[in-house]
Amino acid sequence: MPAAAPRRSFTALWASQAFSNLADGLLQAAAPLLVATLTRDPLLVAGMTVVQFLPWLLATLPAGALADRVDRRRILTAGNWLRAAGFALLALALTAGWRHVALLYAAVFLAGCAETMVDNAALAIPPRLLPRERLERANGRLFATQSVINTFVGPPAGAALFALAASAAFYTGAAAFALAGLAALLLPALRPAGEEAQRRRSTPTSFTQDIRVGWVHFWRHQLLRRVAFISAAINFFGSVTGGVLVLLATGPYQVPMSRYGLFVAVPAAGAIVGSLLAEHVVPRIGGGPTTWLAALVPAASYAILGLGHHTPLALAGMFCAAVASSLNQIVVSTLRQAAVPDELLGRVTAAYRLVVLGVIPLGALAGGLLGRGLGIRAPFIAAAVGLVLVTLPLAARVTTQALRDAETTHGATARSSALTAP
Repeated sequence: MPAAAPRRSFTALWASQAFSNLADGLLQAAAPLLVATLTRDPLLVAGMTVVQFLPWLLATLPAGALADRVDRRRILTAGNWLRAAGFALLALALTAGWRHVALLYAAVFLAGCAETMVDNAALAIPPRLLPRERLERANGRLFATQSVINTFVGPPAGAALFALAASAAFYTGAAAFALAGLAALLLPALRPAGEEAQRRRSTPTSFTQDIRVGWVHFWRHQLLRRVAFISAAINFFGSVTGGVLVLLATGPYQVPMSRYGLFVAVPAAGAIVGSLLAEHVVPRIGGGPTTWLAALVPAASYAILGLGHHTPLALAGMFCAAVASSLNQIVVSTLRQAAVPDELLGRVTAAYRLVVLGVIPLGALAGGLLGRGLGIRAPFIAAAVGLVLVTLPLAARVTTQALRDAETTHGATARSSALTAP
C-alpha cells in the first residue's frame, strides 16, 4: 500500500468519527431538553441515563464479536446509517406532534445499541491502517477530536437548534450520522484477516463461542485485565462525583448557574490537552508512571473539591485530572491495539468496555446515596480515598516494561489463549 494510502484511510476514519461525535454532541443536549419538556418526574428523567448506558451492558459483547466477523467498514457505515434513520424518524414524529417519553427512550436505546457496534469496530481499526509507532499520535487525534466536538461544538449547537424547534436538533443529528456513514465508505475493506479468516473457513464457530473466546482472552491477559480494573475504578469514582458536581458547585462553592459551564468546559479542555500531548509525554515518562498519574491526580482533585472552597483551585485540579485521565486512556487504547491480535481485537475491546463502562450507573447511584445521607461533600472525599485504595495496588504492577513486553510477545500468547479457551 503506498505511503499516502494509510494517511487517506485514517483521514476517512477521522472524518467518520468527527461526524458521529458531532451527532452525539447535538443529541447530548437535545435529548435531555426534550425529556424535560415531556415530564417533570425525576424518575423518568433519570431513566434517560439508564437507557443510555443499558446497551453497553446488553450489546457490547455481541458487538465485539461482530467486529471480528464482519468487514469493520460495513459496521461503521451500517451503524451510523441506522442511527441516522432512527433519529430522522423521531424528528418526523415530533414534527407530526407525537411526543412521548417512551418514543425518546426507544430512539436513544436503539441508537445506543448501534453505538456499541460502531465504537467497538472503530477502536479496532487503527492497527489495520497504521504502524505501531504511529498509534499514540493517531489515538490522540481521535480522542482530541471527540472531546472538542462532544463538549464545545455539539451540545451548544444542539441546545440552540432545540430552541428553534425540537425536531431541528434531531434532523441535524440524523444528517451528521448519515455523513459519518458516507465517510466510512472511503475506508478500505477491513474484513477478518489472516489466520482468523482461514480458521473460519476450516472450523466455523458459533457467535456465542466467539464471544466466549474474546472474553477468555481478555480475562487471561493479566496486564489488560489490570488496566481495565484501574480504568473501571477511575470511571466509577468519577461518576460518584460527577452526578452531584452541580450541587457542590452551586451550593458550597456558590457558583452562579450561569458560570457552572466552567465545571464542564475546564475538564474538557484538560482532556483535549492530554490527548494532544500524549504522543510527546507518554514516550518520555513511560506508560507505568502515566497509570500512577491517572490514579493519583483525580484523587487529589476530588479531595480539593470535597475539602475546599476556592473555585480556581478546584478548576485547576479538575483540569489536571482530565489531562492525566486522557493520557491513561491513550496508553490503554494503544496497549489493547498493539498487544491483542487483530482477529480478537473487536471482542477483547468489547469485554474491556463492558468492565470499564458498566460501572458508571453504579457509581452515580452510590454518589447520590452518599450525598443524600452524609452531605454533598461526602461523595468527593469518599471518591478521593476510594480511588487511591483501589487503584494503587493495581497500578504498582503496571510498569512501562510490562507494557512493552505485552506488545512484543502477544502473538504466541493470543493464539494459545484462543485455542485453549474452555
